[in-house]
Amino acid sequence: MENVPPASAANSASGGSNLFTALYADLRDLAERQLRRSSVAVLSPTTLLHEAYIGMASRHIEFPDRGRFLGYAARVMRGLIIDYVREKRALKRGSGYEITRLPTEPAVGEPDDCELSRLSDALDVLASSEPRLAEVVDLKYFCGYSFEEIAAQRGISERTVQRDWEKARLLLFDHLQGPL
Repeated sequence: MENVPPASAANSASGGSNLFTALYADLRDLAERQLRRSSVAVLSPTTLLHEAYIGMASRHIEFPDRGRFLGYAARVMRGLIIDYVREKRALKRGSGYEITRLPTEPAVGEPDDCELSRLSDALDVLASSEPRLAEVVDLKYFCGYSFEEIAAQRGISERTVQRDWEKARLLLFDHLQGPL
């Protein structure tokens, strides 16, 4: 793993830039995973990553460790993808038209735009009531970390992370099964 600048450096403008630079490869991998899961084929991982950086650079937030920084970056990227999907859906509803290319390969399990939006809303609700559980979902589902890696980042047992994951999944399932 690469050396990460101290957390206090993330609070200054140049320190945040240094942290971004030090973790660029990890952030680009994260962007690729986010786009693969959401099946938004029009955005490139580099574009998503740079858009996330623009959104994060204006805020002066201190990150105590690498995991929290990557979790925050995952949430910013998820928000950008959701915004893109919502804009695309608005275009479908008559706001404009768009010339698109037809895919040459059959779609395999592409999530519905509405489902992505509902999942984002459910995660926001979970984050407001149980921020620890929402962080586990971001690190596991969106960042692609294993339970062992999350436990090491957070300084807790792997079993605790698994319990948090199961509880978060149940709460998200209940929220998604609610009225549309």
